[in-house]
Amino acid sequence: MTNVLSHTAGTPTIPSDSGRPRRVVVTGAAGFIGGHLITRLIADGASVVGLDRRDPACDVAAAQSLGEALGQPAFTFRRVDLTSPGWEPLLSGAEVVFHLAALPGVRPSWGPGFDDYAMCNVVATQRVMDVAIQARVPRVVVASSSSVYGSTGGGPTSETVPTRPLSPYGVTKLATEALALAHAQRHDSATTVAALRYFTVYGPRQRSDMLIGRALTAALGGGPVVLYGSGEQSRDFTYIGDIVEATIAASRTQASGAFNIGAGRATSVREVLRVAEDLTGRPVPVTAAPAGDGDVPATLADSTLARDVLGWQPQVELTTGMRRHLDWLRSYPIGHADATATA
Repeated sequence: MTNVLSHTAGTPTIPSDSGRPRRVVVTGAAGFIGGHLITRLIADGASVVGLDRRDPACDVAAAQSLGEALGQPAFTFRRVDLTSPGWEPLLSGAEVVFHLAALPGVRPSWGPGFDDYAMCNVVATQRVMDVAIQARVPRVVVASSSSVYGSTGGGPTSETVPTRPLSPYGVTKLATEALALAHAQRHDSATTVAALRYFTVYGPRQRSDMLIGRALTAALGGGPVVLYGSGEQSRDFTYIGDIVEATIAASRTQASGAFNIGAGRATSVREVLRVAEDLTGRPVPVTAAPAGDGDVPATLADSTLARDVLGWQPQVELTTGMRRHLDWLRSYPIGHADATATA
């Protein structure tokens, strides 16, 4: 499947003096990216409605993600399941919807767990977009993934590279962005859509199964990293602060289509382990395991389009980002469960 999308630069979507949204909705609010994005949006003066099926009152990870926003007058949280009815009025009056809600992870998407991926990533997106079109929301920014590309040979990947996902998760993320863009082209649509293909995101409050957090945790005594494959596979690790900046930049234009959001540097898993050892001054214990289905050998973003159209460029290099991640980890108790390294 070849990705052929148009990108039209335009004036700011948000009709405010600052060019910043006054009322926004964030789905997947209690997630890693959602929590960071909401903190930044509130700091920018936005009124934010956060939607998530997890309840921060009884979910530790959700409470951690939303900790800086909970209780602030500019933030309203609603526990909803996007695949069920009843939440639709919450999109009324929104100037931007950031649709981040999704079920993540390549390995768990195989087998019987796929039903949940289909519901959370595909059906939920269909519902969000249908409601956004009816509510005449001016702008929707959708979280996609570099997983839509599959195996690319290791060179810089632009948005014109054919999309051939190698996992059920990647298939659902490709469906997510295609659905959103299709809705934006409806004859009755007043909504423009940007689908952001995030390359491997890391940073404070990252979910616990991702490589960088696991490597740092293992060095601090949290149990060995279960390393899949040779460790020579590489990823374009992108710091959460840069991801947030790109996501906000995408909300401020009318440019439609898919955009790569990556740091533009490929780093091997073994190099990540080395940096973790350098930063902590301790070895990272490793347990070897075979490579899993759907794991690609390399990812590397060509983010030229995001630079030229969205005005975004990454700012945080890997060592700096990992140091910030380490500082955060040292502020919280470290568990001692085995660490599964998912890049």
